[in-house]
Amino acid sequence: MSEKKYSNPVSATINGIIALYKSKGEKVTLPENIDLSGKRIMITGSSAGLGLATAIRVAEAGAELIMAVRSGIPDKGELVKSRSGNPNVRMYHVDLSDFDSIDIFLDELEGDGVKLDVFIANAAMVPLESRQTKQGMEEMFMVNYLSTFYLINQLVSREIIDVTQSPRIIIISSESHRDPDRFDWDRFGEYHPYGVKEVIAKYGYYKLLLTTFANEFARCINSGDARTTVRVLCPGPVNSSIAREAPGWIQPLLKGVFSLFFRSPMKAADPVIYFCQEEENDEPIDYLYLLQKKPMAPLTQDPQNGKILWERSEALIKKLGY
Repeated sequence: MSEKKYSNPVSATINGIIALYKSKGEKVTLPENIDLSGKRIMITGSSAGLGLATAIRVAEAGAELIMAVRSGIPDKGELVKSRSGNPNVRMYHVDLSDFDSIDIFLDELEGDGVKLDVFIANAAMVPLESRQTKQGMEEMFMVNYLSTFYLINQLVSREIIDVTQSPRIIIISSESHRDPDRFDWDRFGEYHPYGVKEVIAKYGYYKLLLTTFANEFARCINSGDARTTVRVLCPGPVNSSIAREAPGWIQPLLKGVFSLFFRSPMKAADPVIYFCQEEENDEPIDYLYLLQKKPMAPLTQDPQNGKILWERSEALIKKLGY
């Protein structure tokens, strides 16, 4: 059984800090002058934290930006315009814990004739404890995995992402995807209540699912004539509001540790920006931790796991009526 580095908030925080100061693997270099003009880029969860920082940076680089958010309309869009000097920023509302909201969002994109060059799946959440969504899913499972599976496949099937035009899909994962040593196929998608002690382990498991999906999607989408670049990354520990639901007594401690040791969202966006502009890499899928190249966990690269995950995800969504 593998060492559990991210099984609880304390070990996750300590290992995140240690990793920041330990250089492993081949490093890539982020160019000084990045030009994303002519690219239409969508970012989910871009009203705060890493997503907002990435939005500002891609807008600064000249991209046409679409912010897919649950809140912050229009204030955060105006902030991005002001900070970047780029007026080509649009916002769409979508609640990734609700399939109905996702379908409305997709209809709006279709109606507006949106076509994407780059899609960045950034949205994620860390609750204090389990919660059920409108469709009866566990909320973190839905937001951190299943909605991305559904949304990316719908974007492709509706040709909002045109796989004949060499689009790029960037998925924000986490090194915590390495912690789980198996998949729980028997209880896949079932709602099971959990408390604060299990939150971090659940987060890592859902990142395992997300990273496995990324590998399977890259295999499936590139099996014919289409060429779609899939990139996965862990930005490292980020000084963001992702732990805003942590118990009140620990909030001051977390804020202190985050501000002292974690990277600012603007700096943590480096690997996302690198993948947005990357040109000289023919690999259908690749992974960065910070700006270091690393192989993803073996579980995520096993085609059999990818096939099972895809089938179970499709069956679950169909059972829900979508």
